[in-house]
Amino acid sequence: METYIEIKNAVKTFGGTVQALRGVDLTVKKGEVVLIIGPSGSGKSTLLRSVNRLERLDSGTIFIDGECVTDEKADIRHIREEVGMVFQSFNLFPHLSVLDNITLSPTLVLKQGKEEAAATARRLLAKVGLSEKEAAWPEQLSGGQQQRVAIARALAMNPKVMLFDEPTSALDPEMIKEVLDVMTNLAEEGMTMLVVSHEMGFARAAAHRIIFMDAGQIVEEAPPETFFTSPREDRTRRFLEHIL
Repeated sequence: METYIEIKNAVKTFGGTVQALRGVDLTVKKGEVVLIIGPSGSGKSTLLRSVNRLERLDSGTIFIDGECVTDEKADIRHIREEVGMVFQSFNLFPHLSVLDNITLSPTLVLKQGKEEAAATARRLLAKVGLSEKEAAWPEQLSGGQQQRVAIARALAMNPKVMLFDEPTSALDPEMIKEVLDVMTNLAEEGMTMLVVSHEMGFARAAAHRIIFMDAGQIVEEAPPETFFTSPREDRTRRFLEHIL
């Protein structure tokens, strides 16, 4: 598989003292699902947000499909069209229906016609199991349903890569599975995915690799079957003892 995301020596410091990333190197192949785990403050979300320039690195480079994201001359709007992102919070527009939430960016940014955008939105709502909710308002949906709409909205831009930043952390336990099922289906369809999550069931079912971060560095990486059964590093073992 060809390399799709390449991160080289990523460094990021906040406030001149908190070093969130300390020379991180990571590659993600096309169609690969990479799960990033680690304690709070380990740099997971900062690394993810750097991929589509929501955070600017102090130094280092990031390439997506051969395009340098960290170049000052990079077309950030184009990059964000090709990199879908789903956050902890759903960020749906409360004054728009589900269908209008999904069609907004394709019509404004991609200049799609309303009929084309609506057809795509309905196809994606079927994909996430919410065809019957197209006319609903966000406040009428459960948290799990809102997150599935957020995934459909990101997919409506036809991204090459999907980033997920703890997409189930704000959900009640019974709603988590419906979101993870959608993510697992995306993985099975070959979507390139970089996911920050501690959902170990998803890790075992869908991840090709697990990255463990601590103190702004990658401590260990391995396929799930190796990562869970025979981690090499003591720090990894201590972390797993708390989450498994």
